[in-house]
Amino acid sequence: MRRKGGEIGLKSAVIVVDLQGDFTTFKRGSLAVKGTGRVYLKRVEEATRLMRTLGLAVYGTQDWHPRDHVSFFTSHEGKRPFEVIEIGGRRQVLWPPHCVKGTENARIVIDNNLFTAIVKKGQDPLFDSYSAFEDEGGQRTELDELLKYEEIGRVIVYGLATDYCVKATAIDGKRYGYEVYVIEDLCKAVDAETERLAKEEMSKAGVKFVRFSQETIRSLLRSPRS
Repeated sequence: MRRKGGEIGLKSAVIVVDLQGDFTTFKRGSLAVKGTGRVYLKRVEEATRLMRTLGLAVYGTQDWHPRDHVSFFTSHEGKRPFEVIEIGGRRQVLWPPHCVKGTENARIVIDNNLFTAIVKKGQDPLFDSYSAFEDEGGQRTELDELLKYEEIGRVIVYGLATDYCVKATAIDGKRYGYEVYVIEDLCKAVDAETERLAKEEMSKAGVKFVRFSQETIRSLLRSPRS
């Protein structure tokens, strides 16, 4: 195995997905996911702090959209929120404007000092970006490069939302060659049925699910890469 920037190594890291104001009821976000009030955010922050005390690098992801982003219904005359259209052969859900770069509700709402780095995504106005690794046009973020540089082989993923950005990030993580664990009780989903389908899809891709506890994480870190 080459060091620093070569092949995937054996170390573990954390990816905290899109803990941003617009996805939380705490901030009355435009795309608030049910159950994302103060109690949930405190639990995620405490869990993330524990990850840091265990020596793990923690990478945050952050939607960072231009105001005319293709996923906003306001970018398409006559369209309404949550309509589905086709653009360039792609299925596109039209969302209310959210996480517009530089706005208050685009900010990550847990302690930003917990993050080793924050990876911005969804910056191209022409492509949506659920995955933290690349957008729907195939443009990569810096996440894979950062993980490989630190010789990371296993990623522990949680955040918002299970059925969208967590799912896409976890599946792409497997596709990029990482061992992927999703901490399911540190995630929240938009909808129960799409959550069920997302978990099935992740499982088929080889993603593993765990529930959070200090012992679970310590045990995971002791285990060899499978």
